[in-house]
Amino acid sequence: MRKIVLSVILITVLGLTFFSNYFVVDSAKLGAHIVELKLDTGDTAWMIVAAALVLIMTPGLGFFYGGMVGKKNVISTMLQSFMAMVIVTVLWVVIGFGLCFGPTIGGFIGDPSANILFQGVSANTAWELAPTIPLLLFAFFQAKFAIITPALITGAFAERVRFWAYLLFMVLFILIIYAPLCHMTWHPDGFFFKEGVLDFAGGTVVHMSAGWAALAGAIFLGKRKVQKVNPARITYVLLGTGLLWFGWFGFNAGSAVGSSSLAAQALGTTTVAAAAAAMAWVFLDKIMGHKLSAMGACIGAVVGLVAITPAAGFVTIPHAVTIGIIASIISNFMVMKFPKGKIDDALDVFACHGVGGMVGMLLTGVFASKAVNPIVGDNQGLIFGDATLFLIQLKALVLVSIFAFSASYALFFIVNKITPLRVSEDKEELGLDITQHGEFL
Repeated sequence: MRKIVLSVILITVLGLTFFSNYFVVDSAKLGAHIVELKLDTGDTAWMIVAAALVLIMTPGLGFFYGGMVGKKNVISTMLQSFMAMVIVTVLWVVIGFGLCFGPTIGGFIGDPSANILFQGVSANTAWELAPTIPLLLFAFFQAKFAIITPALITGAFAERVRFWAYLLFMVLFILIIYAPLCHMTWHPDGFFFKEGVLDFAGGTVVHMSAGWAALAGAIFLGKRKVQKVNPARITYVLLGTGLLWFGWFGFNAGSAVGSSSLAAQALGTTTVAAAAAAMAWVFLDKIMGHKLSAMGACIGAVVGLVAITPAAGFVTIPHAVTIGIIASIISNFMVMKFPKGKIDDALDVFACHGVGGMVGMLLTGVFASKAVNPIVGDNQGLIFGDATLFLIQLKALVLVSIFAFSASYALFFIVNKITPLRVSEDKEELGLDITQHGEFL
């Protein structure tokens, strides 16, 4: 079955590629949000850099996760992130971009028919909300967000998932979960966008979807044979955190889609939220009687980066500090209190990315200010005396949580019917590096 599925996918992609020049693109089908390009070379240069920064986050995540697992699973864990760059890039060009940013179908998903293999995605036109950079650049910038999202999930079922089954799940996750959430949140005709949901750079689209999928995966795959393992390389975790923090400037500041004061604001809020969260994590560890650890500092910084993501372009610097501290404390307690004996979320993906994303979404509804970003409008954050935005964010949080968890669990069930998700006990004992890839450190 696996060989048949892989053969069909390869033949389909090759066929579409070969005949792509014969596709006729109806300009009317491209949608009203494809506009004339008003090229700004400064904006374009920054967005090329931002796209590269976001891409480097995925190998950074590979180091971050790879350093946390046992020594016999480092290569497999890191390769799961690397292959996300490979598979999702091709998938994005073939159909993913159209599903996310094509003309809307009911506000829930895009129509990909005009953008198969990037037909109609030109360097001479622009996206309505990013009119000063080429549409082609916007499309590839957005591809990097799609790449890292399924890679985030892998930490939950580390050390026990079959590699080919993970690849199949990744494809289905992008098509069935990521694409609708992206369209609903970031497309001008999307359901959440029109409801007034604020998600500057992916608290809903990336971190909540990945966090809930991670929880579903941890429940579905069950516990590892040995849950407590010594991290293989804490130095990898430090390196991965540095790469993530570095790349996150493209993730958040790049979401301003231009070289502007808003990009500078997002860069500033990103920096201070990460620092405040790392500080809060290690201080709380010390208060709770634990040692100040490199692992704790790294996890805290990443939680701060996650939490500020939806709010980065909507809040002030002092409020970003508050968001980082609050998210760090909540995630730290979540890690401590998570029922590890019953649910084996190996690298605490739900507690850090899922909970961090939810806290960030809600606190966007508390601190968002139109003085920072006029798009906020009159529905400012709760701290300014209006509960409207907070309730909008809360509603989106509930709907996304239900959808992401239930749909992810269903996908794990479907994939497991096609090809087993979990390795056998003897292969788990030997380690995934040697049994899945024939390689070892």
